[in-house]
Amino acid sequence: MVRLAIVSLVSSIFLVYLATPVPVMAQTQETPGGNCIACHRLLGDERLSAPTTTFAEDIHAIRGFGCVACHGGDEADPGLGGMDPARGFLAKPDFADIPEFCGRCHSDATFMRQYNPTLRVDQQTEYATSVHGRRLDQFGDDRVATCASCHPAHSIRPPTDPLSSINPLNVSQTCATCHANTDYMAPYDIPTDQLEKYQSSIHWNMMVEQQDLSAPTCNDCHGNHGAAPPGVSWVGNVCGQCHSVMADMYAQSVHAELFTMMGMPGCATCHNNHEIHEATDELLGLGEGAVCSRCHQEGVGGGMLAATMRILIDSLHGAYEAADSLLSQAEFSGMEVSEPLFELQGAQTALVLARAAVHTFNVLAVEEEVVDGLEIAGHAYTHGEELLDELRFRRLGLAISSVIILVLIAGLVLKIRQLDQAEVTT
Repeated sequence: MVRLAIVSLVSSIFLVYLATPVPVMAQTQETPGGNCIACHRLLGDERLSAPTTTFAEDIHAIRGFGCVACHGGDEADPGLGGMDPARGFLAKPDFADIPEFCGRCHSDATFMRQYNPTLRVDQQTEYATSVHGRRLDQFGDDRVATCASCHPAHSIRPPTDPLSSINPLNVSQTCATCHANTDYMAPYDIPTDQLEKYQSSIHWNMMVEQQDLSAPTCNDCHGNHGAAPPGVSWVGNVCGQCHSVMADMYAQSVHAELFTMMGMPGCATCHNNHEIHEATDELLGLGEGAVCSRCHQEGVGGGMLAATMRILIDSLHGAYEAADSLLSQAEFSGMEVSEPLFELQGAQTALVLARAAVHTFNVLAVEEEVVDGLEIAGHAYTHGEELLDELRFRRLGLAISSVIILVLIAGLVLKIRQLDQAEVTT
C-alpha cells in the first residue's frame, strides 16, 4: 500500500509538471509542435527525444505542420490526456499502414495543392505497384522499404536540399542502406554490389565528380515510388530516356528482337547495368575489350560485320586526328585556320553519328556517316597542307628577301668605305 501511494504521488507530480502552461505555451507560439517538443526533449529515451532536434528543419515544420498533423491528439492539452487515442492520437503507425498513413495527405490533390501544386499525388498508388509495395501487401514483408525508409520521419527535406536523403547526390546511398547490406538482403537472394559497381560508372563520375545532377542514379532507372527492376524487354526504353538516338536505332535492329527472345537485357548486354563505363571504340569489333567477341567469331557473319564497322570508325577517327593535327600545326605557326577548323567540326559530328549508327548493327548505316566524315576531313587536311605550303613559300620568300637585303647592305657598306678611302686619298 505504501509503495502504491508513493507511485501515485510521483505520477501526480509528473502530471502537474506536464500541465504547467507557462514555459510550454510560449514555445508553441514559435515552433510547430512546441508543446510536444518541450516534453519530448527531456525524455531519456533517444527514440522519443531525437526527433526534437531534427524536426525544425523538416519540410512539414517549415510549412507550419506540428506533431498533431501526423500523430493526432490534442496539443493544447500538454498532459498525457493530449495523447489519448480517443482524441485521435497515434504514437507510431503499424509498419504495414505507413503508406496509407502518409497518403492521408499526399494522396489528397485538393489538400496538397495548397502547399505544392506541382507535387504528384499518386505516390501511394504507384508504391502499390512496386516490388516493395507488392511484397508488403502480398506477404506482409516488414523488411521492405516504405515511405519512412527513404524519407526519414521528422527530418524530411525537399530533394533540392543537399542534405536531403533524396537529393540526387544522396539517392544511391539511401538505396544502399538496404541494398548494400548483405545480411539484410540475404532473404531475397539478389546482389548487394550495386552501389560498388555504380560508383565505378560514368554515371557516378558525372553525378559526383562533375556535379551533373541530371546524370542518372538509382531512381532514374528503377523508378522511385514504383521501384522495380527494368524487364528484359524494356531496358532499352529506360536507357532511351537519355540516349534516345541510340535507343531508336537499337529498337529497329535485329538485336532488339533476338536479345528479347534470348532473355538478354538489351543495352545492358553490351554496356552492363550499374557499372556502365564510358563507351569507347574498343567496345566494337573483335579485339581485346570488344563486347562483340562475346557472341561473334572472327570471319563469320556478325563477327565480320563488327570488324568492318570498327575499321570504318577507326578510318574516320584517324582522318579527323590527322587533319586536326595538321591544322593545329599551321595555327601554331601563325596561319589563319579558323575556317578549316570550323569545317572540320563536321567530321567530328559525322564520327559521333557513325558511332551512334553502330546501334543499328548495319554496316551500310555506319558507312554512310563515315563517308561523309572522310570527305570533310580530307578537305580539311588538304586545306592544312595548302596552308603549310603557303607557310613554306612565305618562309622561302622571306629567306631570299633577307639574303638580297643582306647583299644590298653589304654592297652599300663596301661602297661607303670606297668613298671614304677616295676622300682620304684626295
